Amino acid sequence: MRSRYCAFAVGDEDYLLRSWDPTTRPRRVEPDPDTVWTGLEILRTTEGTPFHKEGTVEFRARFRENGRDAELREHSRFRRHDGAWVYLDALDG
Repeated sequence: MRSRYCAFAVGDEDYLLRSWDPTTRPRRVEPDPDTVWTGLEILRTTEGTPFHKEGTVEFRARFRENGRDAELREHSRFRRHDGAWVYLDALDG
């Protein structure tokens, strides 16, 4: 999760696509150059150890856009693909 946040912060589209599960990955990711990411807080995790195939991360990412502070809160699901952790999707609720 932290590496994907950093990739969003610097606009690294290639890394974002590589770290996205192929079953849910979009064709393109176009980070908004006007969005300034200002912080990440991991709120909760489940599973995700070397012994698991899936895990979740609940996080709060802060950003500034058009001069206003805002935040994105998400409960994300990750899974192992070819030995690496990749983003699968966001869980509802």
